[in-house]
Amino acid sequence: MTRGPRPKENAVRRNHHAHAQALRDVPLEGRALPKALGIASAGAKRFWRTWATSPQASAWAETDWAELEITVRLVDALFLGDLKHASEIRMRTAKWGSTVEDRARLRMTVEKPDEDELAAASEAREEVDMDEELYKLLNQPNGA
Repeated sequence: MTRGPRPKENAVRRNHHAHAQALRDVPLEGRALPKALGIASAGAKRFWRTWATSPQASAWAETDWAELEITVRLVDALFLGDLKHASEIRMRTAKWGSTVEDRARLRMTVEKPDEDELAAASEAREEVDMDEELYKLLNQPNGA
């Protein structure tokens, strides 16, 4: 037996938050890692690529990208052995919604795209990959 009054037949949830975000999980091209940052470690480069192509990045302003630049410098130092930055990195990535718990706290959901969106995104990515391949071929030394 349950406690309390029986719920009404037409019960409506009233705790919908106007500032909640629903993001689409479609592959993004993202921004390239600025060479001026001088990132040396492969882990930091992977960190940049992961965040630059994440669903959260589709809603970022310039200030968010600036925060990512600062954070990737900290991640680079972490991968080079300076472990004192680990907690700062965790605090910064939590603000972007790095884990399921962080996204729940931020009222952020990531929705799976339908097949048409996935097809369009993969076609766009294939065009970029072909351009990169052509660039590599054209810039090879004559002896190769």
